[in-house]
Amino acid sequence: MTQPTLIQRGHGSTSARPEPLRTALTLAAAGVPVLPLRAGKAPFGNCRTCTGNACGGRPNMKSAGPCRCPGVCHAWAAATTDPAVLTSPAWTAAWRRAVCVAYHPGAAGLTVVDLDDTAAVSWARATLPATRTVPTTRGEHWIYRGAMTSHNAVRPGVDIKSTMSYARYLGPGTGTMTALPEAVRALTVKEPPTVRPAPRSLSLPARSGGGQCPHRTPVFLERGIAMAEQRIAAARSAIHATVYGAFLAVLSTHGRCGCLTDTHITRLFTAAQAKGETLRHCTDAWTNARTTLGL
Repeated sequence: MTQPTLIQRGHGSTSARPEPLRTALTLAAAGVPVLPLRAGKAPFGNCRTCTGNACGGRPNMKSAGPCRCPGVCHAWAAATTDPAVLTSPAWTAAWRRAVCVAYHPGAAGLTVVDLDDTAAVSWARATLPATRTVPTTRGEHWIYRGAMTSHNAVRPGVDIKSTMSYARYLGPGTGTMTALPEAVRALTVKEPPTVRPAPRSLSLPARSGGGQCPHRTPVFLERGIAMAEQRIAAARSAIHATVYGAFLAVLSTHGRCGCLTDTHITRLFTAAQAKGETLRHCTDAWTNARTTLGL
């Protein structure tokens, strides 16, 4: 789908409509599913029929159900781009009490990195690729093209809002929206506990497969190793998770084809140890990554 820009444009709505509704219709026309938020910046509560999900829930919720309620129920799952729904009597009543507009990033093919304080903003500027940014009350929203699962508290002051979540619309922002980077996805990777005793030596060859990658070129492999080294070297915090995520990314591409050698693995371990990781932890992280991928 064409990615929405989240830039407000003129709309044919009348001045009699509440400001939040006019904004919502503009966003909906750009393909961004929207919903009203009440005082406290929270979604409107479910109606009596939908209370406690007695209705079974919306069809597009995590636990899909039969609910076809015309009201503003089920929070993010109510978000829509349909102007007939947005201007319906049930929704109009909510818009008149709404304090702001929210949108469902994942349904629009977007991910919002919600930076809740100045420390989180500083971390993002030093770590993440630049993209469109929107000022918030305490920090910034960084908006990327591409959807992923939503996660709260991936690091201090940082939430990820995409699928099955909503974000406040606080204006079009500034900057060019860029593709969702691996660095954001890696924030959600939690290193599993060690699943087997760690080897005592550095030799951890990938599964044998002939020594040459059958689906990529040697140049691609070299670039992948170099990118993993750079990712580890650039880490400012969460070093354990970054190392594990880098190992996981390399193995997910080349762990089965047999093109990884001890030389490649040594380079990755060396980069990790330069950031303060021990050989034991490097070995554990490599073993865990292989186990996660079933190698």
